[in-house]
Amino acid sequence: CCKLYEAVRKHRINNCKERNNYDSNTKIIRQLEEKAGEIRKLVITSVSRAGSGHPGGALSCADLLAALYFEVMNIRPEEPLWEERDRFVLSKGHSCPALYAALALRGYFPVKEMDTLRSLGSILQGHPCAEKTPGVDVSTGSLGQGLSIANGIALGARLDKKEFYTYCLMGDGETEEGQVWEATMTASHYRLDHVIAFVDYNHLQIDGSIEEVIGNRNLAAKFQAFGWRTITVDGHSMEAVLGGILEAKRSRGTPVCIILNTIKGKGVSFMENQAAWHGCAPTPEQAARALLELEGN
Repeated sequence: CCKLYEAVRKHRINNCKERNNYDSNTKIIRQLEEKAGEIRKLVITSVSRAGSGHPGGALSCADLLAALYFEVMNIRPEEPLWEERDRFVLSKGHSCPALYAALALRGYFPVKEMDTLRSLGSILQGHPCAEKTPGVDVSTGSLGQGLSIANGIALGARLDKKEFYTYCLMGDGETEEGQVWEATMTASHYRLDHVIAFVDYNHLQIDGSIEEVIGNRNLAAKFQAFGWRTITVDGHSMEAVLGGILEAKRSRGTPVCIILNTIKGKGVSFMENQAAWHGCAPTPEQAARALLELEGN
């Protein structure tokens, strides 16, 4: 049974669109960077049209979502509830415009639906809802809970002898929540090596800088102290992001946290590194300016 388990695992690693070296695959990298740009543009247009939302953190995680949904994850958009699919938990649920954009571009629902963001009756609410939105695996919104849910999914998969991965994206401000560390201990205790967590480390939260609110200092060392393997990468380098995920999936017997060094509001000059854009929608004029910059990039 154990030999069969390992054989299936190796087959997945060798056949799920993984490479040994993404640096040489410039076409793949270029395509993924273009997808990240499309995600960012949809974030700007949808949040501006809605008149409310959270653009800053959505822009900072766009590269990761492009990597996951267009290269890494084993998914079937035409079959959103396929049992063997990889799962994704957006623990920082307020950044859902970026997730919705990735899902739309991947074919889970028409891109035109992005025009209805945060509208009454829309499938795209202000926080992800698994009951409404195709491709959303978990309803999120209350910060600090996502990693616990990811652990539960992974434990269930182990009992069912499933080989899928569960990816969980948290915000750096979110790691101030105590439940995050309870979940971190749990994943380590049960050796959940099919859980890969990410921290969008853009150094800003709604009230200002992380260091001023509750300084978390060496986040990698904290996860290591709780029994995790940690990998720190440039969250806006597609090669680095993909390489970090590939390295994490080679890990055995321990969960892995990938810390993404990012910039809040990435890609839009007047939003970058500005806490004010955590939860503020751009005006039509600001959106037009942002889109010009994103097109130029």
